[in-house]
Amino acid sequence: MADRRPDTTSKPATDTTTGSDTAPGTEADADTETGADPPPGPEPLTVPSMSAGPDFVLRPWEMSDLPLVREAAQDPYIPLISTIPPRYSDRAAEAFVRRQWERAATGAGYPFAIVRSRDRRPVGAIGLWLRDLPEGRASIGFWMVASGRGQGVTRAALRTVTGWALRDLRVPRLQLFIEPWNTASARIAVDVGYRHEGLLRGWQQVGGERRDMAVYGLLNSGGPVDGRAVTSD
Repeated sequence: MADRRPDTTSKPATDTTTGSDTAPGTEADADTETGADPPPGPEPLTVPSMSAGPDFVLRPWEMSDLPLVREAAQDPYIPLISTIPPRYSDRAAEAFVRRQWERAATGAGYPFAIVRSRDRRPVGAIGLWLRDLPEGRASIGFWMVASGRGQGVTRAALRTVTGWALRDLRVPRLQLFIEPWNTASARIAVDVGYRHEGLLRGWQQVGGERRDMAVYGLLNSGGPVDGRAVTSD
């Protein structure tokens, strides 16, 4: 995958954050006794469909979304920060969609496809990931293909998922991890209400190298988020 790494000295601003569909890892429980029954796993999650303003919808992934996977696979950056296959094939794309279903089924988080309402074309992805929910926090990641950028879709999707997570799921803290060069995603995060909290040096492996990440946080006690997620049947 290193041959697809973009030039880090001159990157275009793109609507992406890390972790949009990255499977969370597992950590050993130091208090588990040898031979004891393992604790029950997370409950399966039902990914809802939600309106993200008048022009976009968030919904569960479908096998009809393979064209979106194809377009994302051609992007120089998206495969580095997600499990989008760096070389497209129908088999790899179908496996990607099944992974999204599995993440909901195993309680890892809520993966959404972002779909344009007027033509039902999927243009991106956003996910709410719950690995650290026992500690009172969750993370959001997103990516947008080139054909979906510049239309306000990323901002609408982030505002929708953020509001839903704070109000309906009552997550105490939400956080985003964004590479410092990615000013487009950083601006969107701030517009939605996230605060830039600092720089995490060498925080994440991206394209074969350790990358710094700027962290943006939003507390449930920090006031309302503009806009409101509307859950549909």
